[in-house]
Amino acid sequence: MEFLRVIRSVLSAMIGVQKKKNLEEDFSKSSATPFIIAGLIMTLLFILAVWGVVQFALKANS
Repeated sequence: MEFLRVIRSVLSAMIGVQKKKNLEEDFSKSSATPFIIAGLIMTLLFILAVWGVVQFALKANS
């Protein structure tokens, strides 16, 4: 359950819809480490997804 909460919080923050109340609640209950790790992983996944879409578009175009 805690893992899903961290993921939801990071996703909300990445797209810019995180409420300040939720942010304060997240950091008051636990350390920032799980959020930092989840943020790094999700950023890497986003970069890989964009790269994959670009590769697909380039192959489809040639």
